[in-house]
Amino acid sequence: MTIPASGPPTDSEPEVRTAAGVLRGRTEGDVAVFRGVPFAEPPVDALRFAAPQPVKGWDGVRTAVSYGPPPPQAGFFGMDALARDAAGTDWLTVNVWSPEPYPGTGLPVMVWIHGGGYSFGTARLPEYDGARLARDGGVVVVTFNYRVGIEGFVSIDGAPANRGLLDQVAALEWVRDNIRAFGGAPDRVTVFGQSAGAGSVAALLAMPRAAGLFRRAVAQSVQGTFFSPALAADIAATCAAELGLRPTVADLSDVDPYRLSAAGDAVAAKLASFAERWGRPACRSIPFSPVVDGDVLPVTPWQALAEGAGRDVGLLVGHTRDEQRLFGALDGTLGRVTDEQAATALRLFAPGPDGARRYGDGFPDAGPEKLYELIHSDWLFRMPSLHLAEARISGGGRAHVYELTWPAPGMGGALGACHGLDVPLVFGNLDSGGPAALFGESPSPAAEELSASMRAAWTAFAAHGDPGWPAYDAERRLTRIFDTRPAVIAYPEETSRLLWQDHTFPALPLING
Repeated sequence: MTIPASGPPTDSEPEVRTAAGVLRGRTEGDVAVFRGVPFAEPPVDALRFAAPQPVKGWDGVRTAVSYGPPPPQAGFFGMDALARDAAGTDWLTVNVWSPEPYPGTGLPVMVWIHGGGYSFGTARLPEYDGARLARDGGVVVVTFNYRVGIEGFVSIDGAPANRGLLDQVAALEWVRDNIRAFGGAPDRVTVFGQSAGAGSVAALLAMPRAAGLFRRAVAQSVQGTFFSPALAADIAATCAAELGLRPTVADLSDVDPYRLSAAGDAVAAKLASFAERWGRPACRSIPFSPVVDGDVLPVTPWQALAEGAGRDVGLLVGHTRDEQRLFGALDGTLGRVTDEQAATALRLFAPGPDGARRYGDGFPDAGPEKLYELIHSDWLFRMPSLHLAEARISGGGRAHVYELTWPAPGMGGALGACHGLDVPLVFGNLDSGGPAALFGESPSPAAEELSASMRAAWTAFAAHGDPGWPAYDAERRLTRIFDTRPAVIAYPEETSRLLWQDHTFPALPLING
């Protein structure tokens, strides 16, 4: 229960009183910012691999101006070093940006869930700074860390499944109990996330433990990978075997977290050798994902929504047009796809026994590069996103759909409307951190205008449930196109939609166990 603040904040060092104690933040521009606020006890020592536990209170005033340390994670983009260099075990922290940090203000709240393939990620990245979104949209923005990789998603005997998702629930419970102190309304919470963060949003919609913690949800490029218990258990055994151990709490709880992350990296480096056992995740280098364990996550999000789970939660969902191009740039396949690579990708990822042929028939003018891009984009992000909307409306709920088609100017425009382009546009951070490679050092007026349009849609949805265009339905399939010239048209990826219309996105199986 939130304890009322003792008085108004000062101009430069605002203070709020939360259930655990008093926090002192900092005013940056005209937004009050509180960073590194613990929402759960550090999941170490006796709490290693446990469900998140409520944070203990503190006496006096706690300074909240620096981000908490990232959890241990994979070595992509140097993220393991970033986590190791940030001292401390307070991995489970939130950050809050508020334009009006006064109890009772009742502003809409937007809670961000970062992506990173369930393997890496942290809320401290500059592209996730919530100041502009909070200021321009009149909303309270919350970001947070959650456990990733082996710590958060590997099935460990004696530990709850989906610990990373349980961390997300704990962060939302913290918001429910404390956000009034920052000027937010606990009954006006919107969760929004991208990639694995959007997959997490989808999972939260299906999780009984998350029911009632948010009113609306935004899922940007839903990562469609959810593992069966058998697949998750086999991956866990393989990760533990890297250290000569078993995947049990007894064996792993004393292993240094960063050594354990390195074991996960070692498995990820040779995923291709497990293709015959693990199937598509191995071929796409995805060692970790939520597990449909029957408890924390009873069924897949698509099944849950189709059966009416959370039908009163408004949903805004969509994707970028050219999702795969970012990954092509990172792995060196962009512009270099061979006929053999395209044929292999179609055989592995196209739906149905004759999916490869039907892709060729559906896109008769597409060469190997385009077919490779389409099948990867559709399998991992585009069709999981569309099917989430369709599951929502078939279950009696409401969904709004969008597609981002504006091409990023970086790399001479080769990336197109690639995966992740929507994140800096939604936050309005176009010239810091990773986004600078997409927009250049001086973002164009067109980029700024598009960013303002997306921020306005997202914050309007958070405030009122209406992003500014009609809801999606099975007949008209109206979709908002974000580009230099905005439009609302029938869902534009019609050929892909028809190719995937009978696919159910089940939990991914262990093939040869």
